[in-house]
Amino acid sequence: MRLKDIEINPSTMKLEIDIMEQKGSFAIVVCDGKARIAPLPEHGETKIVTHQGKIKRVKWDEGEEF
Repeated sequence: MRLKDIEINPSTMKLEIDIMEQKGSFAIVVCDGKARIAPLPEHGETKIVTHQGKIKRVKWDEGEEF
């Protein structure tokens, strides 16, 4: 699974991320008080699918240069 949970501080309701620890490009998705991080592919598309205002799934469509 590519999506990894990120902890939200319950007392401050703030999300803290050390971007220097992350490699390459990434996306952070937040919904219903939960946060997740996912790396983005070098070549491709990442689609965030919603339903009734909530995140339903994240899809990756990757390709490779020929």
